[in-house]
Amino acid sequence: MKKALTLVALMALNASAAELAPAKTEPVNVNSLSHAAITEVRAADAMPTYPKKGEPIARSFAHQPPLIPHKADYQITIKKNGCMTCHSPDKAVRMKATPIHDSHMQADSQINNEYFNCTTCHVPQAENKQKLVENNFSNQ
Repeated sequence: MKKALTLVALMALNASAAELAPAKTEPVNVNSLSHAAITEVRAADAMPTYPKKGEPIARSFAHQPPLIPHKADYQITIKKNGCMTCHSPDKAVRMKATPIHDSHMQADSQINNEYFNCTTCHVPQAENKQKLVENNFSNQ
């Protein structure tokens, strides 16, 4: 009985798939919005460079959160914080990383949930060879 039901179901599925198949049509010629040929190819942007290991980045103002001297594309969720793989107090010495500050920790040596998302305050700092945004700021 199961084989018969399976066979009927497959035949119905095959019939419906044949009805949904697109009809054969002629190809459509699409013209570009720009009729000009590409004649100029620019070089790729220079990759950002991060500070050498062991060199802290100077802070610009008092109480500025420390800058991150490397890429910061680690997964950060309530349950898992990728930064803690190196920066938790018990791993930081072994990983040669800066441990997170005591103010970010609870009494049970767990990260305080108010500070679980490191990249809210701490941002990566790299020297970019090209301006990302035009800026004419002056503090004068």
